[in-house]
Amino acid sequence: MMAPKWIELVTGSLEQNTQYKQYKARIEALPEPYGTVAKALQRYFMYYGGVTDGETAVVMFGDFADLWERAAADGTPVRAIVGDDPVEFADTFAQAYTGKRWIDKERARLTKAIEDAERGDEE
Repeated sequence: MMAPKWIELVTGSLEQNTQYKQYKARIEALPEPYGTVAKALQRYFMYYGGVTDGETAVVMFGDFADLWERAAADGTPVRAIVGDDPVEFADTFAQAYTGKRWIDKERARLTKAIEDAERGDEE
């Protein structure tokens, strides 16, 4: 029984995988230029966001798809969504989803390394 839990830890739940595939299909179905912009931002999120919590990622990507589907349906210009600085838009969007991120683990590791080093210096 341990294998299924381990696999789910690595790959996420089947439900989350299904939701992610649905999200990807929604992005693929967007008309241009929305599809190209959404895919570029999605790529950035994979590097910047580093969300490791599957549930948070599913919510974030669902909201992201909703945003672009609405913009396309309303004919909202891409720049009206991302503004003058697309990086700032992407960073702000990703920060709104406060799930665990890869950097959180590294921050804890850095703090512990400093604390361990201090204890070693004091002894």
